[in-house]
Amino acid sequence: INAEYMGHFLSVYFFSSSPLMATVASALASKDPSAVTVSFEYFPPKTEQGVTNLMNRIGLMSKAKPEFIDFTWGAGGGTSDLTLQLCSDAQRLHGVNANMHLTCTNMPREKVDIALEGCKAANIRNIVALRGDPPQGVSDWKAIDTGFACGLDLVKYIREKHGDHFCLSVAGYPEGHPDTIGADGKCPSDKYESDLAYLKEKVDAGGDLVITQLFYDVDIFLKWVDLCRERGIKCPLIPGILPIQSYAGFQRMTTMCK
Repeated sequence: INAEYMGHFLSVYFFSSSPLMATVASALASKDPSAVTVSFEYFPPKTEQGVTNLMNRIGLMSKAKPEFIDFTWGAGGGTSDLTLQLCSDAQRLHGVNANMHLTCTNMPREKVDIALEGCKAANIRNIVALRGDPPQGVSDWKAIDTGFACGLDLVKYIREKHGDHFCLSVAGYPEGHPDTIGADGKCPSDKYESDLAYLKEKVDAGGDLVITQLFYDVDIFLKWVDLCRERGIKCPLIPGILPIQSYAGFQRMTTMCK
């Protein structure tokens, strides 16, 4: 283990005193299928005051008893230390189950290993395994020589190295993957079918549940659920819904997601 790896590992180990939580998959399995459940997703703040404000907000929102909360992971691991710290603090201070995003865009395997060992040390059992977006200012996503080409590669790698220790969430796209949506705002049928087949691969490789890209058309989501079930995808399918706080924010996020 090199010095950089050990430094990351020890920094996580010494701040960790969060409780060992159940996996998201086991928590959902214990619920009445007709019960309404919620989860929340947060972006790591850019300032120290923002972190304090977010922890206070999580304390308030934890009263809704979310099944889990997500923290996003900056492209190339840009927020890796903060994301891990937020997950640990949320579990330790507020008793909420953290589901940490982990992307493999511009991520060498060593950096993924550091993140996963940090999660173990901090008692974080849940990972959202994603390809991720290109770094800010870069329009096209490219795999690096020592990294991963897609979310499926990351799922396989985590299962190979850590077995069933982690509960893995994978991404689903009821309207089609953003990379395949055309100028008309629609995904061609052949590419839509390919995306469903790829989702099945991710689940078969070890994905425990699916969290969708944001959407606002419920009928599209329900049809997508039926198509997933027809293809043998039997795990929980969790809809992603982005509250509209401002028109500018709505435009920005839907443009990113096409």
